[in-house]
Amino acid sequence: MEKRVRVRFAPSPTGGLHMGGVRTALFNYLFAKRHNGDFILRIEDTDQTRFVEGAEEYIVNALKWCGIEPNEGVGFGDGEHKPYRQSERKTSGVYKKYADKLIDSGHAYYAFDTSEELDEMRKRLEAAKVVAPQYNAVTRQNMRNSLTLPEDEVTQLLDSGKPYVVRLKVPRNEEIRFQDIIRGWVVVNSSQVDDKVLLKSDGMPTYHLAHIVDDIEMKISHAVRGEEWLPSAPAHILIYRYLGLENEMPKLAHLPLILNPDGNGKISKRESRFPVFPLSWKDPRENAPFIGYREAGYYPEAFVNVLALLGWNPGNNEEVFSIEDLSKLFDFERVNKSGAKFDPEKAKWFNQQYLRKKTDKELAIAFNPFLIEKGIQVSPSFLEEYCRLVKEKAQFVHEFWQYGSFIFEEPTAYDDKVIQKKWNPDVKQLFIKLKNKLEILENWTSHELHELFASAQNELGKLDMQLLRVLITGVAGGPQLFDVMALLGKEKTIKRLNTAFDKL
Repeated sequence: MEKRVRVRFAPSPTGGLHMGGVRTALFNYLFAKRHNGDFILRIEDTDQTRFVEGAEEYIVNALKWCGIEPNEGVGFGDGEHKPYRQSERKTSGVYKKYADKLIDSGHAYYAFDTSEELDEMRKRLEAAKVVAPQYNAVTRQNMRNSLTLPEDEVTQLLDSGKPYVVRLKVPRNEEIRFQDIIRGWVVVNSSQVDDKVLLKSDGMPTYHLAHIVDDIEMKISHAVRGEEWLPSAPAHILIYRYLGLENEMPKLAHLPLILNPDGNGKISKRESRFPVFPLSWKDPRENAPFIGYREAGYYPEAFVNVLALLGWNPGNNEEVFSIEDLSKLFDFERVNKSGAKFDPEKAKWFNQQYLRKKTDKELAIAFNPFLIEKGIQVSPSFLEEYCRLVKEKAQFVHEFWQYGSFIFEEPTAYDDKVIQKKWNPDVKQLFIKLKNKLEILENWTSHELHELFASAQNELGKLDMQLLRVLITGVAGGPQLFDVMALLGKEKTIKRLNTAFDKL
């Protein structure tokens, strides 16, 4: 019988989320949704020295903003496998129980080395030109641990409260094989694997032990994580094997890296920043607050859409998917092994697609605070029409101002290139005649304005629409001109033309 799909996102509360972390959460969520399974948020806070106040709340709120909501876990409700913080789980003694089992079976050992002794060991190895100095089957023979010390001395050290760590005893030259859903069979020689610390001197488990114990206890079916954990996977396979729980081991899936736009290396943390919660929250490890995707004006739906296509393809030419669509299509078989390039411009394009799906009323409500900040007040209907005019060009709501600020503010200057090329006394007389026709137009609509201009061109000739735009708005481009004139209204349009005639 197939195991119920149970997956988890297990970040550390050590700072803000980055793009890779949120993508891992998304892929877990989509997989669980497709298979009617469970998605759990677990907080892996075993490293108390790196704990950041407010980071846990940030993680919970970030997932809520994205719509990637676990059905169980920290901030989302308890299930039968609570608690979901490793610091709380430690008090039950569950991690020590598993560590003791490994020690009793001879697959883990106590190590009493001081930090100074460890530094000396690394220096010796570096002097001997060892490429990757590590505590392993060779070096442990010259260190202070329960494998090299007499049994009575080990007992004495333990009884006296001497600080120690528990390390995994990795075999010297053994082939470790495991299957990854994305990468297929992976084979690593144990000589490349160090003796991982499983329990630290403060009694807290490291990631290597804690996540395995939690996955076993929480009945996790699939462990989905970033590619950076692939080198640690062989050690994790050994732990399951030594516990006699290989059949309980979740299926592994290591997601590809997210690369810089040029494909040259992993995307930087600053480029992959995710929304800050709340706005005033500042990662204490940073020199200055950063702007995340939420603060930059991205819609959560657009951001999720971008993430979904970083390393996964739907098998067709479609690009725009709701999270509901994604949950019906997603599978790890379509996740690539190679890194996925993040294209910031494509991300903006996605946001534009979702912006265009919003109603003019929704956009007006979103844009109104920008106007209030500038001390501008207009009617809801006016603002909705304005948003209709500018939304086709904009990728973000905050760009609405730059694409049509001239509607709210009379021009103080006029496009020099257009004026130099097209403006002269004769042309001015033609436009004065056009203005006279506009003054007697009764039905001031975009359609009627278009009809009047076409008629005036037939009668007067040489009426340049771009020049008319510059006289009214000051700029050479923008939304459909007659729509702009209709929105400004007759009085303001005529006034602007008179001002331009005077200034030019």
